[in-house]
Amino acid sequence: MIYVVRHGETEWNAINKVLGRTDIPLNDRGIEQAEEMARSLKDVKIDVFLCSPLSRARQTADAISDVTGIPYKTDDRLIEHDFGIFEGVNRFDEGYQNAKREYFVRYPGGESFFDLAARVYPLIKELEGKNALLVTHGGICRIIRSYFEDMGNEEFVQFSQGNCEIRMYP
Repeated sequence: MIYVVRHGETEWNAINKVLGRTDIPLNDRGIEQAEEMARSLKDVKIDVFLCSPLSRARQTADAISDVTGIPYKTDDRLIEHDFGIFEGVNRFDEGYQNAKREYFVRYPGGESFFDLAARVYPLIKELEGKNALLVTHGGICRIIRSYFEDMGNEEFVQFSQGNCEIRMYP
């Protein structure tokens, strides 16, 4: 089983800014979300615990590790999507929304969805047969879901895993 947790809330999440590689910590609500997530995972058997190297993911993983006693390792393959010129813009910006629908095209100065799949899909293959906990970001959560579930184009673009939401995949 692969358990996928998106990090807790940050200030940019709260105000709907596109948050990719900018290293922003959790806000107070995000810290509370991480602590609640940690308690919910207290009795889950985990063989591998990995997280993104960005501080918001590490803070979430720290909270989980403190409660479960399971150490984690950072893995660069779990770092958020590089949104290029759209980093920090409003999530509803028309240019960003249009660029989000161009799967083969890299965001100017950033990555495409195919770039993400090229780094995340091999990690998922490596984890087959293990109970793995991954603490990561919204864009990576979308790619992981696309690995396990067929999604139409619009469903893919609209999918959003909430802050400190957990999804499980076989």
